[in-house]
Amino acid sequence: MTTAGKFGEMIFALALFAFVFIGILLLASLVKGRRGERWQVVAFAGPALLLLAVGLVYPALNTIWQSIHNADGSKFVGLQNFVDIFTRSEQLIVVRNTAIWVLLVPTLATAIGLLYAILVDKARGEAFAKALIFLPMAISMVGASIIWKFIYDYRPASRPQIGLGNEILVKLGIEPQQFLLDAPWNTVFIIIVMIWIQAGFAMVILSAAIKAIPDDIVEAARLDGVMGFKMFRYITVPSIRGSLVVVLTTISIAALKAFDIVRTMTGGQFNTSVVANEFYNQTFRYSNTGLGAALAVVLFVLVIPIIIYNVRQLRRSEGR
Repeated sequence: MTTAGKFGEMIFALALFAFVFIGILLLASLVKGRRGERWQVVAFAGPALLLLAVGLVYPALNTIWQSIHNADGSKFVGLQNFVDIFTRSEQLIVVRNTAIWVLLVPTLATAIGLLYAILVDKARGEAFAKALIFLPMAISMVGASIIWKFIYDYRPASRPQIGLGNEILVKLGIEPQQFLLDAPWNTVFIIIVMIWIQAGFAMVILSAAIKAIPDDIVEAARLDGVMGFKMFRYITVPSIRGSLVVVLTTISIAALKAFDIVRTMTGGQFNTSVVANEFYNQTFRYSNTGLGAALAVVLFVLVIPIIIYNVRQLRRSEGR
């Protein structure tokens, strides 16, 4: 089919969807009273619920079903795929790397963002300073990974270095290092890229929260002699606790889903793979849909407690 034909089909599908949707709403509006209100609720929420079921519920249930079957889905294997994830050495490395990501990325990105927000708050050139750390957020994960691959680039000591990292080491009289090849530190060097991106997000949210602290509370604390680190511990942190939880949980979920950076920098080789990347490898490269689906389920299960905790904290902050 030609491009014009595909474009025509897309326009026809959109027009048909709009026609059906408007028709449903018009029919619902013809029914008056409480019964009419119920029909209108169904007419408004129905299409969204249907799309949610088709696009989210069915794939989730299908993934769980595949996770308890073998590689080609022809035989029921129970929990064997999950046992493999937590017993096979190569899969344990994946789980270990994911745990390192979840521990380091939220903690360090939030700490850097918070420290930076406090240091530049009400300082001269605050907007420019914030723009500097926020700029990486405008770069895609793949673009950021390519930038850092140049920084980590390795050449033997006998040749001129083109990577900034090894050039600095050579200037200091240290042998150039293969940052992306030597495990387990290569995982840490990849994690730095994610921290570089997420620190700007943390800084923006926490800076807004710091500015929202009422001035009378800060002034009262200063009159009581609270300054420096005590101001940070007893006034700033309790006042922005809700924002800290949002930042930590959001970055934790991003770290759990990390895929682009690992895929671009190492392809998951040299013991750097994480759950999302291994899910891609098992499903699309090795055609092992059972293990791939099991990895997706593990990822889903790991994200659920973070989301529940986030929602509970938001409700608590809203006094519900």
